[in-house]
Amino acid sequence: MQPQVSESECCAIAVLKVLKHKVKHVVECVILQTRWILVEDLNYDTAASILLAQTSHASMPIMKVMAIWQNGSSFVTLVAILVVVLYVDPTCSTSRKTIQHHTPHPNGFKVRLRHVDSGKNLTKLERVQHGMKRGKSRLQRLNAMVLAASSHDSSQLEAPIHAGNGEYLMELSIGTPPEAYPAVLDTGSDLIWTQCKPCTQCYKQPTPIFDPKKSSSFSKLSCGSDLCSALPASTCSDGCQYVYSYGDYSMTQGILATETFTFGDSGNQVSVKDIGFGCGEDNEGDGFEQASGLVGLGRGPLSLVSQLKEPKFSYCLTPMDDSKTSVLLLGSLASVNSTQEAVTTPLLKNPSQPSFYYLSLEGISVGDTRLSIEKTTFELGDDGSGGVIIDSGTTISYIEQNAFDALKKEFIAQTKLPVDNSSSTGLDVCFTLPSGSSQVEIPKLVFHFKGGDLELPAENYMIGDSNLGVACLAMGASNGMSIFGNVQQQNILVNHDLEKETISFLPTSCDQL
Repeated sequence: MQPQVSESECCAIAVLKVLKHKVKHVVECVILQTRWILVEDLNYDTAASILLAQTSHASMPIMKVMAIWQNGSSFVTLVAILVVVLYVDPTCSTSRKTIQHHTPHPNGFKVRLRHVDSGKNLTKLERVQHGMKRGKSRLQRLNAMVLAASSHDSSQLEAPIHAGNGEYLMELSIGTPPEAYPAVLDTGSDLIWTQCKPCTQCYKQPTPIFDPKKSSSFSKLSCGSDLCSALPASTCSDGCQYVYSYGDYSMTQGILATETFTFGDSGNQVSVKDIGFGCGEDNEGDGFEQASGLVGLGRGPLSLVSQLKEPKFSYCLTPMDDSKTSVLLLGSLASVNSTQEAVTTPLLKNPSQPSFYYLSLEGISVGDTRLSIEKTTFELGDDGSGGVIIDSGTTISYIEQNAFDALKKEFIAQTKLPVDNSSSTGLDVCFTLPSGSSQVEIPKLVFHFKGGDLELPAENYMIGDSNLGVACLAMGASNGMSIFGNVQQQNILVNHDLEKETISFLPTSCDQL
């Protein structure tokens, strides 16, 4: 279902929807971020009949424009009057609430991140295995999103799906007075949401369910708001009703609203008003149980970073077996100093998946050997398929099948250890560790991005387990797009600059931030 519009917006949508496919000669202009199609050679009677047939909103402003047109005004005059009507006439003024673009806090702000398995008595390999198990459904979701978009199958696209869940939780507060709101951090989706009363169906969460009636800053968004229009699916009934699906029967459904969100550590908190979010009254599926909801950090208009108008954000992930928290930085704190030795690569855009952060990966080396793989292996296809995304919610990296086969072959050839073929770990490449050995020499692994080469620390791709006597490569094969996972990002400050459209990698001791 497409977002509905209010009566006062009919003049801003009608010409687009009604006349777009009716005529050949059109002139396009952008007014109030809405694409209008104004037809120079369409007569008044035809235009009026089409408008009245297609919309029940016979609004006075449209009829005013029609009347002026009927009286012989030129096309240029019509455009001018149309603009004036939109901006001046109170009966046709836009009812859409402008998305709140907040001035970044002068010092930026910091949010602590906690891995979903923190506090559990698990080895590093066990943590990776747990993450991989959770990541299977996520990988399926991500690939399903791309396949649905690239297939141009309208039946698939009617119910858009999103990445969902994740591996890191962020602590923040919502409402006035503020209530604790642990949320899944997800760079693969956009919508911010939390479970809300009254719940028709809600999963068990670690904190009390948010009650909007107890918050003085809660406000429902209208169907004609910009954020409602940005939803992939919505209906209009007592405000903007949304449905957001995650592709494996996980979903959230509720009302789109604005609230005050509070970020930062105690003693250094920042409150930001009017952040658009989903107040979910029907929430189903796996992967959310440790959180009250989800915070999307994708590139789309519904995400936190887009609403704040922050030009950049960074995160720095501590190793999985480190008890110290990771960190998310927004605003000026997210800046990477130009004197620091960061690897910076341009972000790519995929029109079919505008929320994803696509990387410019050109190749991979094992040791001093650059893998012999096709140049197009990591490129985005014309239909939006393929490519490489960076994702905080996927545990290990998944590489296109042919590239992974070459990587596996070269890694085995250069690693002077017997291969373990038991498959007990769930990872594709494992080696048997010699008894009594504490140091094992393994080949270096380098990702060649456009703009620079990123050599990973050994602990970011080889996971050893002395109990099992194995060491495994924390990577796997993908039949669709490739994913640069969070194990490979540990102890690296990953800076997303949405203004420059770049991502930077800076080796950092994340527990020191």
